[in-house]
Amino acid sequence: MTTTLITGANKGLGFETARRLVAAGHTVYVGSRDAERGRVAAGQLGARTVRLDVTDDASVAAAAKTIEADGGLDVLINNAGIEKWAEDNSAIGAPDVTADIMREVFETNVFGMVRVIHAFLPLLRRSASPVMVNLSSGLASLTRMTATGTRAPAYPGVAYPASKTAVNMITVQYAKAFPNMRINAVEPGFTSTALNRNTGVQTVEQGAEIIVRMAQVGPDGPTGGYFDAEGPLPW
Repeated sequence: MTTTLITGANKGLGFETARRLVAAGHTVYVGSRDAERGRVAAGQLGARTVRLDVTDDASVAAAAKTIEADGGLDVLINNAGIEKWAEDNSAIGAPDVTADIMREVFETNVFGMVRVIHAFLPLLRRSASPVMVNLSSGLASLTRMTATGTRAPAYPGVAYPASKTAVNMITVQYAKAFPNMRINAVEPGFTSTALNRNTGVQTVEQGAEIIVRMAQVGPDGPTGGYFDAEGPLPW
């Protein structure tokens, strides 16, 4: 039985990914900052729940102890993430972004992810087939963001794309450090979720496709890559 933890899984892409992996036979832990929301989501999914706030050391450490006591971990999906919005509901661009805004976004999207990885690495290293999936974004691609004739360069936000570019580099470095693990970054596409105030053009079913696929790669699968549903993406 494969045991999987998904951070931020009580709604959106995390919830849909959990649903699909439960259906595939995984034992899934719904990681949620809010214990009650996690409990409700897990009940709907036939999953387990663990309170997990990626910005809090004690919360992450307690979650790792709980899952270790229950038998360990095979798959870690770092899904939790935030974006900051201006009062007019636009992404906060270069003229208005501040160090505090950058810090808040990085605290969840980057530092929180590393906090979770560090806590759960001992469990993953004991797995016979460890997998890590890090939620990135098409906005993380420097190639895409500087290309002409595409939609990506029009996105004005600074903090979120920069945080996801950092996620890509973290993915590459961890994949090199742990060659026996399958560690990849994924771009789910512009999916309608609370993260983008439900402005996305894809359903969560479509967005979860690449997450679910990469969560199930075998020991001979790719590692250190950056993928969407159609294949590898340019860094």
